[in-house]
Amino acid sequence: MINVLVVDDDFHVAEINSAYVARVPGFTVVGRAHNAAQALLGVERTDVDLLLLDHYLPDETGVTLIRRLRQLGHHTDVIMVTAARDLATVQMAQRYGALQYLVKPFTFSGLRARLEGYAALRRSLDETARAREAGQDQIDRIFSAFRTAEPVRPALPKGHSTATVGLIRGTLTRSALPLSAHEVAARTGVSRSTAQRYLKYLEGVGHVRLTLKYGDTGRPEHLYSWAGAA
Repeated sequence: MINVLVVDDDFHVAEINSAYVARVPGFTVVGRAHNAAQALLGVERTDVDLLLLDHYLPDETGVTLIRRLRQLGHHTDVIMVTAARDLATVQMAQRYGALQYLVKPFTFSGLRARLEGYAALRRSLDETARAREAGQDQIDRIFSAFRTAEPVRPALPKGHSTATVGLIRGTLTRSALPLSAHEVAARTGVSRSTAQRYLKYLEGVGHVRLTLKYGDTGRPEHLYSWAGAA
C-alpha cells in the first residue's frame, strides 16, 4: 500500500480528498494535517510515501514546506492539490520537487489519474532498484509514468443541464459570502429543490464547498461557496 498524508487547512476539503484517495486501489490515508507544522510532524512520525499538499496553509506555504522537508533530509513525494494557479507558485513547486500539480476544483477522476500515474512511477522505479544503472528504455518509462491523458470529464447526471450549472456557478462566484440553497434558488430563479439537487451534485464532484452554520437550536444551516476561481 502507498501511504498518503492529506494536507489541507480546510477540514471539510481534507475529508473529501481523503475519501477520494481511499477509493483508489493501492492507496491508504495514514493521516490528515491542517497546517505545515502538523504535516512535518506527520512525516517525521509516520511512514508517509506521498503528500497531497495544499499551498495555502496558515503557517507557511506548501512550496516552502517542500523546500524545508528537503533541507531536513525528507524525500517524501509530493503532489500539489491547490487553488493556487499563478505561474510563480507552479514553477517553485516543480523546482522544489513536486511530482504533479492538480488545480482545485477537480473531480475524483482527475485525482485518480495522478495517483495511478504515481503508482506507475513507483513500479518503474522498483523494477530498476536492483540495478546500479538504468537503460534508456527504463529511463523513458520512469519519465513517462505521469504522462497519461487527462481523463474525460464525466457527463452531467440525467436531468442536469450545463446552463443551470453555469447559473449556480455565476451566483456563487459573485457572492462575497456562502449562500444557502434558498438564497441560490432566489438569485438564479430555479426552485429550491432544483438548487439543492445541483448543489449536492457540485459538492460531490468537488466544485462547491459545503460549510455548516450552527445556531442556538435546530439543525445546522447548509451554506455553499464555489471551491475554485471563477
